Amino acid sequence: MKNRIFLLLISFILIGVLFAQNTGNSPIVPNTAAYNFSGTMNESDQLNILTYIWGQVERPGLYIVPDDTDVLTLISLAGGPTEDARLKSVRIVRNSTLGEEQIITVDMKKYIETGDYNLIPRLMPGDTVIVQGTSFYAFSRVVTFLSQVAITLSVYFTIRALF
Repeated sequence: MKNRIFLLLISFILIGVLFAQNTGNSPIVPNTAAYNFSGTMNESDQLNILTYIWGQVERPGLYIVPDDTDVLTLISLAGGPTEDARLKSVRIVRNSTLGEEQIITVDMKKYIETGDYNLIPRLMPGDTVIVQGTSFYAFSRVVTFLSQVAITLSVYFTIRALF
């Protein structure tokens, strides 16, 4: 009986260590209007908007940016794309004034190849930019998960063989 309890305790500890993730800080929930006045710059009023960026960027999260910010600038503020980012289809989820969602797809790869700045849309208040991962990224996540399961089972059977 003691062996089984010990075995279960060790298994739970190993599973917790293998699957532990750093969640970081608690999320910021803005309680403000769509535009925020941030003062005057060069004798013109400067308004800020709240935008979100998720996915394959170095620092995803909530960003308060000037109201004339575009997708390229937001991705740059977030530390740029990771090596697993799929730049061909960056999505912008935008809530319209009628409460309907609008999905805008931006081909950042085409912008990089052509330099055509007209391909880069300007952000609106509350926009969520999503930079998805490549197929290889998804495959590597599955392989990582399966290897962690295999390690856990290996430890379990090794401990079980010892007792």
